[in-house]
Amino acid sequence: MQLGMIGLGRMGGNIVRRLMKHGHTTVVYDKDEKAVAGLAADGAAGVGALEDFVRKLEKPRTAWVMLPAGRITEETIETLARLMEAGDVIIDGGNTFWQDDVRRGKRLKASGIHYVDVGTSGGIWGIERGYCMMIGGDKAVVDRLDPIFKALAPGAGDIPKTPHRDGRDPRVEQGYIHAGPVGAGHFVKMVHNGIEYGLMQAYAEGFDILKNANIEALPADHRFDLDIADIAEVWRRGSVIPSWLLDLTASALAENHDLDNYSGFVEDSGEGRWTVNAAVDEAVPAEVLTAALFARFRSRKQHTFAEKILSAMRAGFGGHREPKKPA
Repeated sequence: MQLGMIGLGRMGGNIVRRLMKHGHTTVVYDKDEKAVAGLAADGAAGVGALEDFVRKLEKPRTAWVMLPAGRITEETIETLARLMEAGDVIIDGGNTFWQDDVRRGKRLKASGIHYVDVGTSGGIWGIERGYCMMIGGDKAVVDRLDPIFKALAPGAGDIPKTPHRDGRDPRVEQGYIHAGPVGAGHFVKMVHNGIEYGLMQAYAEGFDILKNANIEALPADHRFDLDIADIAEVWRRGSVIPSWLLDLTASALAENHDLDNYSGFVEDSGEGRWTVNAAVDEAVPAEVLTAALFARFRSRKQHTFAEKILSAMRAGFGGHREPKKPA
């Protein structure tokens, strides 16, 4: 199939490369001409304007927008909607607020343009590992685009099959799900990221306790000088708390035991806040996720070793960089 990609950053560019690796053709656009040229050299059709982008797409067109949530995504989709026709598809694969998806979907439907929201998890490693995708949209449209999603998904891999799943959607075991109508994909991804905050915070606090197990305030016979890099490594092997986040933590600690290459200033990208707001709307107690979000707020005022662990994990899976310290 053919797919057009707008936004060639950390994930957009790698999505294009993975699709081409699986035999799909692509048209790419980004304001960064070097990013376009780089992918064109790899075989994509690069363009310098949205009008040319739309012209190069075969009907019915499919355009994937992979830009930061907010105004730039909103304006890009509005421009695309004016250039595209009934039957075309606009996909938003960024971290958009799901209620914005619902609004956009209704507006585009009036013009006959289909809208699909794809919550995409995989970070900078997706080109190799594949992307876990949570998809919202009309069933017929999602099914038609299945070759795209199948190529991007990680596949079943060596993960053991879950018992009692006979008769369920087999795509789920390949790493992608049609979660429901427009908005459902980003809603599921939002909660995924809220959980991510909680898991990361739990690891971070645990390693902070281990790091401080030899402080002078403790009685001498209650102090332990622990090798936390080795502890992270041993937990990866046979314990009940392994995960990719722990893998990234073990790698970061092996490289720099004290993580003094991180300040511990931890941003939040929006999904954690939206998850907590959803919990409030639904009257669902979410103490862990809420505490994890507020811990990130605190990290911008005072930094602990736990925050350095968080920074290391974020750099590992998403290539997130800490903001520069003010001069």
